[in-house]
Amino acid sequence: MVMTPDGRRIPPPHADERATLEGWLDFHRATLALKCAGLDDRQLRLAAVAPSSMTLLGLVQHMAEVERNWFQRVFAGHDVPTVYAESTVDGFELVPDRGIDEVLAAWRAEVARGRELIADASLEDSGELSDQEAGHVGDRRVSLRWILVHMIEEYARHNGHADLIRECIDGVTGA
Repeated sequence: MVMTPDGRRIPPPHADERATLEGWLDFHRATLALKCAGLDDRQLRLAAVAPSSMTLLGLVQHMAEVERNWFQRVFAGHDVPTVYAESTVDGFELVPDRGIDEVLAAWRAEVARGRELIADASLEDSGELSDQEAGHVGDRRVSLRWILVHMIEEYARHNGHADLIRECIDGVTGA
């Protein structure tokens, strides 16, 4: 197993499709956690630029909601509430008493639950979208393969946001 200097696993360059997809998803999950490392609560709540209210803490909360939606609701068909009671499903809202340890624990629990739900599934297995999501996608059903690619895209996009926010906070940049 090859690691980056900061300790993230590099996805295997010659793996099968499933291992490649899961490897890249895990890489991007680790990247989000890395962007939050070493910052205090005040820094994790700083938005990069006006008018955006996006913060690193909010991004982790958002990704907990995204993990729950795609793996529990869509793929497994579970009727589960949002991770955060005050959430409007996107998870970006911050609560004064909720810090990074609690947020990371919730996010990691969602990641673990998602892994459990797809462990024995085929990439061809599918889940069902809500009416709203189906309107965006053009179909009510999406394969696990589609969900994994979408999750990689979701993390990659938000890791770009996280990189810019982190750079505004303390100048740290990088993959």
